[in-house]
Amino acid sequence: MVRAGKDAVRHPLFARFYARLSVSAEPVIGPLRDELLDGLSGRVIEIGAGNGLNLAHYPRTVAEVVAIEPEYSLRQLALEAALRADVPVDVVPGVAEALPVKSEAFDAAVVSLVLCSVRDVRRALGEVRRVLRPGGELRFLEHGGGGGRVMRTTQRALDRTVWPLLFGGCHVSRDPLGAIGAAAFEIESVKELCVPPRGPRLPSSYHVLGRARRSGPAGDAEA
Repeated sequence: MVRAGKDAVRHPLFARFYARLSVSAEPVIGPLRDELLDGLSGRVIEIGAGNGLNLAHYPRTVAEVVAIEPEYSLRQLALEAALRADVPVDVVPGVAEALPVKSEAFDAAVVSLVLCSVRDVRRALGEVRRVLRPGGELRFLEHGGGGGRVMRTTQRALDRTVWPLLFGGCHVSRDPLGAIGAAAFEIESVKELCVPPRGPRLPSSYHVLGRARRSGPAGDAEA
């Protein structure tokens, strides 16, 4: 089933820019999406699906994907991508800090280039824990702080000034790996990489790709 509903966020100018940029970056990001989603099965929730570029990479072992996207224009593009996917996809409006789904309803969750832009990372990851069954898996591909002292200082300065305004609330100095660990996920594997792998390093170049697992009852971590 594919559906969309009431707007949660509207950033039409940024959405058009992001859609074009993300498509042009697929020769680099596409293989990372394959690695991110490889081996998933059962019911999966993807938080911040954007224009739906992950949807073509889900393996057929996945029974259903619920793709949450708050931004109206990107959600319409995700709807189009959902129609071309090899697995059933339900595109749903909503924000990461208040996922519109039942607790312990999913076997796996995916966050892909989204923790940089959510308003409250801790609450968002608390929601991910809530909707995952005990032992459920979190797959992540995120960018954050990295490089040497000069780059990290630059990233923090950009986050305090122009970067979130220009890039739809994105932040480049966050620590996604630390946030996932602090949310009481057990990190099972992680790979640090730069995107693009060659050329000058940008404030947004530093990425982590990995897997973590939810253990314990849903309420044992602060939201």
